[in-house]
Amino acid sequence: PAQYSLWQLTRYFLRLGTLGFGGPVALVGYMHRDLVERRGWIAEADYKEGIALAQIAPGPLAAQLAIYLGYVHYRVLGATAAGLSFVLPSFLMVLALGWAYQAFGGLPWMQAVFYGVGAAVIGIMAISAHKLATKNLKSDRLLWSIFAALALVTIVTQSEIAWLFIAAGLLVWLVRCRPRPPPGMLGAALPLLPAAADPGLLLQLTVFFAKAGAFVFGSGLAIVPFLYGGIVTEHHWLTDKQFVDAVAVAMITPGPVVITTGFIGYLVAGLPGACLAALATFLPCYLITVLAAPHFKKHGKRPGLMAFVDGITAAAIGAIAGSVVVLAQRSLADLPTALLAIAAAALLWRLKPLPEPIIVAAAALLGVALFPLTHHL
Repeated sequence: PAQYSLWQLTRYFLRLGTLGFGGPVALVGYMHRDLVERRGWIAEADYKEGIALAQIAPGPLAAQLAIYLGYVHYRVLGATAAGLSFVLPSFLMVLALGWAYQAFGGLPWMQAVFYGVGAAVIGIMAISAHKLATKNLKSDRLLWSIFAALALVTIVTQSEIAWLFIAAGLLVWLVRCRPRPPPGMLGAALPLLPAAADPGLLLQLTVFFAKAGAFVFGSGLAIVPFLYGGIVTEHHWLTDKQFVDAVAVAMITPGPVVITTGFIGYLVAGLPGACLAALATFLPCYLITVLAAPHFKKHGKRPGLMAFVDGITAAAIGAIAGSVVVLAQRSLADLPTALLAIAAAALLWRLKPLPEPIIVAAAALLGVALFPLTHHL
């Protein structure tokens, strides 16, 4: 039985969507810390199942996990409430920023704010990745090997390769369960393998962002190259500078990084474009999570599936750790930003009750003060 009300869960995700900085790496860490460790609302096994489902299914990682955790005790109603309350605050923020961006011809102040916030976020993400690894992998050498391999692959390729998560799950399943298929099973299975805009513009936007939500795996780090290829290179909806500004908006606002699709939709086609872009991005992952969740709940305790989930979890945490390095290479441009990241990580390490929004706010103020000095403006 649930130890919390649906309203308590909705209120928690409203707060996380309003104050949760750091992108998917930090957000999934906050959910584990708050819902599993501190409140005890969600069991460790349910959290791990949610992480595994979010990794093997397409769509934004943090939003999918929020939807799944809402489903655990309150089924479809809980999934809907968690998903909407998590996404809505950041969607309203990017709408306001989109209006300001067009009204005032860009947001130069974002560079100064992101200079500090981006560095602090790296420290927050590093601590979150460390906690996830030590909590889930424990002393299992196989899981740590998968973690290291996926971290390295993510650093080298600067992307998250979805099929490696599934391969990791299969590897742990094979090692732990040593399955023996019945004679003739493989031969029988092989034949089954398969040899405000202008309404037209709104339709194009909807189709494109639906593809982004349905076919891009992993976190915001993985969806950015896909968005760039379609928005800038193929359709020419935005310039390079506008796209970089859109990514910056996603990083300086709380909630899921993928909410930048609402900002992009606003720049391309106003309020209708923003609503359709955000809806098309998040609807596929909502439907996939709700449809798949009952099967995860029903079969999640089987040894074979538990081994598969452990492998995917190790791969996911490895990719998360690798993405911290990738983002650090982009955000830590000089000595002040490197020191800010180290300071944020050290504060979270030593002062565990310290809320992350306080660190983010302080980093934003430092960024505004230091950016003109370091960039000679």
